[in-house]
Amino acid sequence: MAKVLSGAGLRGQVAGKTSLSTVGKTGSGLTYCGYDVKDLAENTCFEEVAYLIFNGDLPNQGELNDYKAKLKGLRGLPAALKTVLEQIPKDAHPMDVMRTGCSMLGNLEMESDFSQQQEKTDRLLAAFPSIICYWYRFSHDGVRIETETDDDSVGAHFLHMLHDKKPSELHSRVMDVSLILYAEHEFNASTFTARVCASTLSDMHSCITGAIGTLRGPLHGGANEAAMELIEGLNSVEHAEETIMGMLERKDKIMGFGHAIYSESDPRNGIIKEWSEKLAADVGDKRLYPVSVRCEEVMWREKKLFCNADFFHASAYNFMNIPTKLFTPIFVCSRLTGWAAHVMEQRSDNRIIRPSAEYVGVEPRTVTAISER
Repeated sequence: MAKVLSGAGLRGQVAGKTSLSTVGKTGSGLTYCGYDVKDLAENTCFEEVAYLIFNGDLPNQGELNDYKAKLKGLRGLPAALKTVLEQIPKDAHPMDVMRTGCSMLGNLEMESDFSQQQEKTDRLLAAFPSIICYWYRFSHDGVRIETETDDDSVGAHFLHMLHDKKPSELHSRVMDVSLILYAEHEFNASTFTARVCASTLSDMHSCITGAIGTLRGPLHGGANEAAMELIEGLNSVEHAEETIMGMLERKDKIMGFGHAIYSESDPRNGIIKEWSEKLAADVGDKRLYPVSVRCEEVMWREKKLFCNADFFHASAYNFMNIPTKLFTPIFVCSRLTGWAAHVMEQRSDNRIIRPSAEYVGVEPRTVTAISER
C-alpha cells in the first residue's frame, strides 16, 4: 500500500527526477545544471543562465551574443495583447496581469506542436517584462510605452521601461543577479504545477499560466512584498528590534525567514544582501538596510530563523525605485526559465502525474428516496 502523509503537503517526498537543479543537497545548497548559484551570480549574466537551464551547458561568446540578439527581437507586444492589458484596472493584482498576459499570448501565438517549445519559451522570456511594464505604465501613468528597447539584458530592459530611462550599470547588474538567483529551484509548488500540466501534454502557455497562478498564492509567492511592508514601517534599528520582538511574542507571521528545504541558511540570501548593501551606499540610505540587518539578527538570535532569498530583495528592489507591487512579477520574469525547462524535461520522458488519495469520507451507503429524506 502506498505511504500516506496526511497534512504533510508531500514535503520531503521525491516526486520525480530532474537534471536542472539541486536544492539543499550539495555545496552551497543550490546548483543549476551542476554550477553553484554563487559562482553563476558572480561570473555570468542572466541570459547565460537561461541558456544553461535550457541547454544544459553555458554558451560561448558567440552563442550568448546570438541568444541576446534573439531575445531583443522578441520584446514587442501584439496590438491585441496591448488592448487586453489596457482593459485591466489599476488596482488589479499584478500577478493576475502576468497570468492574463501569458494566456492571451497563448491565444495569439499558440504552440501548435512541441517542436516549437524553445521558440515559445524565448518569446515569453522576452515578452514578460514588456507585459508587466506596459500594463503598469498605462494603468498608473496613462502612457503607452515602447517595449522594444535596445537594452542588452532582460533586467535592464525591465528597468528602462519602468523608469523611462536607461538604468545605471549598478542597477542593471543587480537586476541581473536577482534574476539569476530566482531562475530555478527544483520541485517547488509552481514548478510542480507546471510539470503536472505538462504531463497531460498541454501546451507551454497553459503550463506557465498554471505556474503563475500557483505562485500568486501567499504561501508560495509575495514574501519579498511582505518583507517590504514590514521594513518600510521601521524607523530605526531600535524600532526594528522592538517590532520583531512584539511580533514574535504575538506569534505573528514574519515573511522572508526560513525555508521549506534549507535548514541553516539560504545560499541566495548572502548574495543579494551584499548587493542591497551596495545599493544602500549608492543612494545614501541610513535606515532601510540597517533595519533589515537588525531584523535578520533578531530572528536568528530568538528563533534561529535565517533570511531566505526574498528578505533582502525587498530593500534591493526598493533602492532601485521598483514599486512593491511589481516585486513578484519580477520573480515570474526569472522563474519562467525554470518552469519552462521543467515542462520540456517532463515532455522528454513523460507519464501523466496522477497520484492517489486516501479516502476519509463516510462509509458506503445507499440513496434514500427523496420523499423519505
